[in-house]
Amino acid sequence: MKEQIIYEDNHLLVVNKKVGQLVQGDKTGDESLLESIKNFIKIRDAKPGNVFLGLVHRIDRPTSGLVIYAKTSKALSRLTQMVKNREVKKTYWAVVGKEMIPQNQRLVHYLKKNEKNNKAIVFPKATEGAKEAILTYNVIKTLDNYLLLEIDLETGRHHQIRAQLSKTGVPIKGDLKYGAPFQSGWRYQSSRKKTGVYSSGYQRKIEITAPVPQNDAIWRACEE
Repeated sequence: MKEQIIYEDNHLLVVNKKVGQLVQGDKTGDESLLESIKNFIKIRDAKPGNVFLGLVHRIDRPTSGLVIYAKTSKALSRLTQMVKNREVKKTYWAVVGKEMIPQNQRLVHYLKKNEKNNKAIVFPKATEGAKEAILTYNVIKTLDNYLLLEIDLETGRHHQIRAQLSKTGVPIKGDLKYGAPFQSGWRYQSSRKKTGVYSSGYQRKIEITAPVPQNDAIWRACEE
């Protein structure tokens, strides 16, 4: 667990979540990253009571990368408001098939969550019950068979990146739920960078970047 902590001060803790880890507990009953970190801090700091750790935002289970936790209730309130006000910029990387797509593009769709299959339904225009979803992507690297996209989110919807890229014709590598062909292993997006996270009493603006999954040759090639 120690090696997953990218940044920590008195107010917040930023963790590099691994692919497949739950951010917080769900109906599967699998141990969550939140509980793992609490247990780690309790032992590391020899805390006699419960450890407070508040989840500031979420990323999908198949996604690796940065997750922000607050170490105090005051920090949780402040950081949650910052995310809501879009003061925290979140940047993602995604590997997609090598298709003819614009070098950069701003995608605007409307997403509605299907609770039965836990999937986002994508609409091209405003639809009852659907929420506007906006992202901008840039192709930042071309590999033999893949493109590496850098994605900036303007909104934070359920499965937004996965659903919008799939609708555009480039599902994320390995994302079977959204139309990618079967391939062994995980190849989902990486929550790459967080900018505008304030530390030391929120007086210092910081930028935090996570390494890509190192157990995958394609991700390693993306970072070279």
